[in-house]
Amino acid sequence: MSSQSIQRTAYDLPAEGARRTEEPPYAWRAPFSSYFYRELGYSLTGLPVAVAGFSFAITLFSFGLGTVVTVLGLPVLAALTAGARGFGRLERARTRSMLALDVPGPAPVKAVRPGSWGLITARMADAAGWKAALYQVLMFPWAIVSFTVSLTFLLVGWALAAYPLYHWVYPTYVGWPGLQLFDFYDDDHTRHVYFIQSPLQIAGVSLLGLLIVFLTPQLVRGLTNVNRLAVRGLLGR
Repeated sequence: MSSQSIQRTAYDLPAEGARRTEEPPYAWRAPFSSYFYRELGYSLTGLPVAVAGFSFAITLFSFGLGTVVTVLGLPVLAALTAGARGFGRLERARTRSMLALDVPGPAPVKAVRPGSWGLITARMADAAGWKAALYQVLMFPWAIVSFTVSLTFLLVGWALAAYPLYHWVYPTYVGWPGLQLFDFYDDDHTRHVYFIQSPLQIAGVSLLGLLIVFLTPQLVRGLTNVNRLAVRGLLGR
């Protein structure tokens, strides 16, 4: 089998199935690849999108459920499924452009009966719309976790790796011999203070930072893999 046919087998999946549009880079290239920064961008921009989607879903569901005994409740719930589909469309676009996963959307809603009431009842019975609303609720806490963990590891890794470049700032401007790790007094009123100042300590901190730098893309990929599974399961066909 030729390499070209192998590539077709890997990518030309059936039209109704999700397909990966790009393979992730090797671990040693990951921190410097556009693939990683797109995944990182997905995690960081996912929080404001999740806040909007969660607020929309909870507000309309609560209001619609509270007024379901009136004429107003059903149109509100129908608007919930319609709007959730819109958020789902946005999320599939983000997944396609930033996570290299193309997930086909569900079939459009078809009203069985004519008129606005037929459209409302069709929206109410729209399983894909309800799954999209569920996605907005379930993935909101995950968006918070992904944003916090991704940003923390990114900043800590590069800050530690680059420590030899800005070590001179502490003795020059702060009056410390190096980065201070802790400073406290024990029960005997003895002060314990520790600075990173020797060449060996500085090199150790930088190596630890580089280790975190190379582990961060794998961590972010693990976080975004949860999003990939959720998009495929709740927003796809």
